[in-house]
Amino acid sequence: MKIIRINYYLLFTLLLIALDQITKLLIYGYIKPHDSIVINDFLSLSHVHNYGAAFSFLADQSGWQRYFLSGFSLVASIAIIIWMRRTDAGRLLKLFALSILLAGAIGNLIDRFLLGFVIDFIDLHYQDFYWPVFNVADVLISLGVILLIFSDIKKHE
Repeated sequence: MKIIRINYYLLFTLLLIALDQITKLLIYGYIKPHDSIVINDFLSLSHVHNYGAAFSFLADQSGWQRYFLSGFSLVASIAIIIWMRRTDAGRLLKLFALSILLAGAIGNLIDRFLLGFVIDFIDLHYQDFYWPVFNVADVLISLGVILLIFSDIKKHE
């Protein structure tokens, strides 16, 4: 029963990875790098190549960061899968959080492995304030971490 339930979470993870990769393929195919499509006063779709980590951390390095970040994502993904397998099947929120986190890590890993950079495109802004451009995998990682923290807080209540 436990293995079957975890396999459903892994299937959900694969669907989220597909969503991430499809959105990136659409951006890659329809918007030239460094170009943007304004959606409204708060949102643009901007094709950005991120050679670093979150907020372009390490992006200005000589290229070693591609291998470091890919290796880190791979090790983190394996650790998350092990964590999922060791998590009690009744911890639904925790398994859900881990599957979302795993999807984000693998989504960006695929980009780094195949392209050498991560495609970012969600560009939030208001007047002169611009949030760093991000992608679906980044949203999944952030949401997964938040839900993971919440699941542990909820367990201790």
